[in-house]
Amino acid sequence: MKTTYELEVAGLKRELQLFPINDKLQIAAFIMFGDVELTCKCAEELLKIAPEHDIMITAEAKSIPLIYEMARQSGENNYIIARKGLKVYMKNPLEVCVNSITTQHQQHLYIGEDEVNMIKGKKILLVDDVISTGESLSALVDLVEKAGGNIVGKMAVLAEGDAIERKDITVLKPLPLFDADGNPLA
Repeated sequence: MKTTYELEVAGLKRELQLFPINDKLQIAAFIMFGDVELTCKCAEELLKIAPEHDIMITAEAKSIPLIYEMARQSGENNYIIARKGLKVYMKNPLEVCVNSITTQHQQHLYIGEDEVNMIKGKKILLVDDVISTGESLSALVDLVEKAGGNIVGKMAVLAEGDAIERKDITVLKPLPLFDADGNPLA
């Protein structure tokens, strides 16, 4: 039985550990936290194919290093993080619900009035590390639309499973799903 999957993305190779979702399905854990080289290279490659935009947004938390690095490399001074918890400093927050494959319960995403003002009437680029079911991405779309932003692109490093078939998302590589023995599913 295989317990890892070798991924090559942005000119780098990484060994990803497999984790069961249920008794028949596993996913490969793509985690950029702590991997500066991977984060920088993926940000560089995404920026090469990114549409023109005014500001980027992502959902808390795994994509934060990626969006930070994309903003840094492109000389953008701001980016937006949709928070998973309501913060006391968020005036007049907007909220949406999300069910993600990597989280076992319903979550909420929030942005405050300051972020809404940054989004309203602007060209918005949605950024994520991995798109699988698309639930997190849909929640970001809802949040940006509620804030009055114009979505010009949706990007991720990887598209997992059927997400690679989506025409509305730009990704660097596909990431397969795996059977119980660790074999990639077609």
